[in-house]
Amino acid sequence: LGIFFPTYIINLTALTMVSFQKVIVVLPLIAGGASAFSLSMRSALIVQNKGGGHGELGFQLAKNLQSNPKITSITILQDSACNDAKEPFVSYASDIPNVNIIKADLADESMNAADMQSLLKQPFDYVWDNSSKGAVGAGKAVIDSAKEWNSKLLTYVSSAGIYQPNDVFPMPETTPIKESAGQVQYEKYAIESGLPFVSFRPQYIYGEKSNKWDYVDWYFDRLVRGETLPIPAPGTQKVSLTNSADVASLLASVLNDEAAAVEQTFFNCGTDELCEYDEVAKLCAEVAGTELNIQHYDVSLGKAKFPFRMTDFYVSPDLAKSKLGWEGAKNSLKDDLKWYFESYKARGGMTKDISFDQDKEVLGA
Repeated sequence: LGIFFPTYIINLTALTMVSFQKVIVVLPLIAGGASAFSLSMRSALIVQNKGGGHGELGFQLAKNLQSNPKITSITILQDSACNDAKEPFVSYASDIPNVNIIKADLADESMNAADMQSLLKQPFDYVWDNSSKGAVGAGKAVIDSAKEWNSKLLTYVSSAGIYQPNDVFPMPETTPIKESAGQVQYEKYAIESGLPFVSFRPQYIYGEKSNKWDYVDWYFDRLVRGETLPIPAPGTQKVSLTNSADVASLLASVLNDEAAAVEQTFFNCGTDELCEYDEVAKLCAEVAGTELNIQHYDVSLGKAKFPFRMTDFYVSPDLAKSKLGWEGAKNSLKDDLKWYFESYKARGGMTKDISFDQDKEVLGA
């Protein structure tokens, strides 16, 4: 939505040092009645899920967009099933007070574009969908609304989990995908709708205001209790663990070059700082100040409670860097583990009840 204001230009060419009584105000108009200079107002909508692995992204994206000169107003359409007493939702009022928050039942599959537009009461120039898992209900309503609004860009937060890797790593954007996945159906519908559309495929995410801590907690849960860490052999498998603030900067990078973003359409989303499974264990042990006992087990025994894949499973953000000018991750797991461990303790990680039965099954096999 563009709002254009006439520009008042004061012509001082006729003034002299001895006469300041005449100031000529000129209002030059260009074709169509617009002023020679215009101020454009751009609105952003972030559709945010109730929590989980992507639960912090809407919050971090809103923080990022607040400093982007292209965006002048931000609204979060928040799934009402979120827990307002937990992060990041509890920090909305204090950390992003100028962001408009509207709540709705985004799990309601009967929701259509008219319902969504009635809730929002305005069109949006830029839309980021960090909620929908398919082109049904609210997901379809987001796409249809963006189409009716003539939005400049619809950016979707998909998942690298749709990939079916074929032993090529890092997995490129051309990796085969699960055609039946809801995220793939969303992507297809958005493209068929003729929208300027971009889709990001993130992997494992962590953050200071996260509400899903499973990945790294798995390591600390065992280290602080003196338990053996059962890691699938050989332990050199690589993983991409990305800070949510870096994921948000990737999502916002579409504004750097909208045409290039739409032309490429699909982007992998993650840090290019990779860690091996054993390396994550060593970093965590160092921060926690504990001894480290790793035992590798045969991958044929399954995951047990291990948080990652049995094999390599990682992507590269090279396309986002080359096409969108993304500068790369500003955070590293090694540095972040210091505040992460403090958070782990504050969340009761040292004393929570944990069963290691599944660990013992694979360790004793």
